[in-house]
Amino acid sequence: MAGRGRIDEVPPIENPNLLMLRNGRWLPLKEPVNYDRPFSGIGLAPAFVDEYEKKFKVKTGLIPCADGGTSLDDWAYNGQLYNHAVAQTKLAQKISEIKGILWHQGENDSDTEEHARSYGKRFMIILNSLINDCGLKGIPVIIGELGEFLIERKDTHSFFHLVNQELVKIAAEHKWIGLASAAGLTANEGTIPGMNNIHFDSVSYREFGKRYFKVYMDLI
Repeated sequence: MAGRGRIDEVPPIENPNLLMLRNGRWLPLKEPVNYDRPFSGIGLAPAFVDEYEKKFKVKTGLIPCADGGTSLDDWAYNGQLYNHAVAQTKLAQKISEIKGILWHQGENDSDTEEHARSYGKRFMIILNSLINDCGLKGIPVIIGELGEFLIERKDTHSFFHLVNQELVKIAAEHKWIGLASAAGLTANEGTIPGMNNIHFDSVSYREFGKRYFKVYMDLI
């Protein structure tokens, strides 16, 4: 996922054992980790790995592969985004061990009822392909609900609740996939013109990352 929280809204995560893969090298983690747009910002993954490192006492890195504002169709098997994620994963595997996959996406698939109701089937095709191509069978996968504030975006995100229902079903049907709740998390207002009530704010991203980690611990 590509974070959109304001950098100055929360204290930085300062942990020398946290890294990010950039230009083929492990570098010290610095937000925004996933710099896909000029307005990139805080995301949920740094809070997750901070909790992970504190629990397991091991250097922990993020492999950012996200492209904000994309749909599942943009992530189709053998497409550009999919192939990039596979390449980055295989590169990281040469010098590290993959311990999990973090996924948060679906806003752009809540535009029509057809897209929303088919989310689970389409997502599992992508995920299973990624796992097979990278040799990650049985690895924990954490997914997260879309924010409840999307109800304010009836013009473009009318079926977000159906995507959330699909996410619940995915986690229920696969013991190696866990679902993090977005209940009570709040939106980032006014950061990008015309995009209010789409992205989480920085405080919520920090909380969401901790919820992802709790689900991860429950899985393992």
